[in-house]
Amino acid sequence: MLDKFSKGVAERILGTVLKYGGDFAELFVEDRYSTNISLKNGKVETAQTGRMFGVGIRGFLGDKAIYAYTNDLSEENMLTVARRVGEALGEVKLGDLSLDLRKKELNNRHIIVFNPKDVQKETKVGYMKRAYEAAKNYSPVIAQVVVNYWDYDQNVLIANTEGVYVTDERVRTRLMINAVAMKDGQMESGFYGPGAAMGPEFLERMDLEQAGVRAARIAVRMVDAQPAPAGRMTVVISNEFGGVIFHEAVGHALEASSVARGMSVFAGKLGQQVGAECVSAVDDATIPNAWGSANVDDEGTPTQRNLLIEKGVLKGYMIDKLGSRRMNMPPTGSGRRQDYTYAPTSRMSNTFILPGDYHPEEVIASVDYGLYAKTMGGGSVNPATGEFNFAVNEGYLIENGKVTRPVKGATLIGKGYEIVQKIEMVGNDVARGQGMCGSYSGSIPADVGEPTIKVREILVGGRNQ
Repeated sequence: MLDKFSKGVAERILGTVLKYGGDFAELFVEDRYSTNISLKNGKVETAQTGRMFGVGIRGFLGDKAIYAYTNDLSEENMLTVARRVGEALGEVKLGDLSLDLRKKELNNRHIIVFNPKDVQKETKVGYMKRAYEAAKNYSPVIAQVVVNYWDYDQNVLIANTEGVYVTDERVRTRLMINAVAMKDGQMESGFYGPGAAMGPEFLERMDLEQAGVRAARIAVRMVDAQPAPAGRMTVVISNEFGGVIFHEAVGHALEASSVARGMSVFAGKLGQQVGAECVSAVDDATIPNAWGSANVDDEGTPTQRNLLIEKGVLKGYMIDKLGSRRMNMPPTGSGRRQDYTYAPTSRMSNTFILPGDYHPEEVIASVDYGLYAKTMGGGSVNPATGEFNFAVNEGYLIENGKVTRPVKGATLIGKGYEIVQKIEMVGNDVARGQGMCGSYSGSIPADVGEPTIKVREILVGGRNQ
């Protein structure tokens, strides 16, 4: 489909937006193949392959933006859509406008060995069954295992009136394992969902049996757990997906979509101390084959490593093109969208706290009494206030510097800007986990991560003894 978009076609579409009212125009063309397979109780329940293609056209006039999309790829229709976008911006110019788009060749950091389209479904199901068998056989109390597989091959063309004309291919593969344990009328689940910007070779290189065991282990340990105590206490948050708390409670408040409108607790605080000195954090979409990586963002801006916090000092935001206009700051390659039906906005990619000086055992040993949040679950946050609420999927008590009894039902409650100031120790074991992040521009792949960290005090919701 992308071959239908010569520079001439793109120039006419963009020029039409400017002719009828905009001072900037952008074209986003997407052609995506995807596969979804679900395996339940060892049998394939669903197996779907689909194709999505379409075009998004956006115009700016100052800091006003209009977006429209269509999957009718006739040039006549696309020019009509472009005209309506321009007219909606409200400043008719008319006259002939000339553009000079110059294609930019990308330095591809994300090498793909096997394109998902070239790998048989039977092969993909074979990977799933290995993880399934390992999870199901982990313990007699495992009552059910569901394994989901997802891949896609997304080809995009992005052009705009600043002369950008670039194509990129994004390939993603993910395996999601959910195990359910039942014992004495109690039911608990465990989840593990690794993914990468790779083809099915990602699963070839993975220890699939260990992935299944990991999900089952959480379910089995939590089904025997006692209710978590409630109250303010020291909390040690494990590495990898533990970084979701930084992603949600701090990261979203550093996106231009919140900052530019003054709806962020971090607005206007560049150069100020916003966290403990032991905390540094980045958003880095350039990591080869990482789940949230890309060569360019969905506005055609090259991705980069963005330093957000350095030794507790706020150093930067994540900025898209519209945010750039509103904040008078350059874009940071952070414009992302779920697909062509969404206008892009500032979003995270691979966001994580950088490693510190302590071994994780040292962090735990420093706590007399507290909670060890081994595996984090989902949560919610209000970027304007920083208030968050997160579930702990796998938790343990820490007593006299040692991890002791498993506890379940814990939630972490607080404000992001306060928590980042209360981090006292940062481990050296940084790792990242994969998830889907939802916001104004849809649901997108995002890595979260951190080393093991110690937070002096968090309000823990649970059940008092």
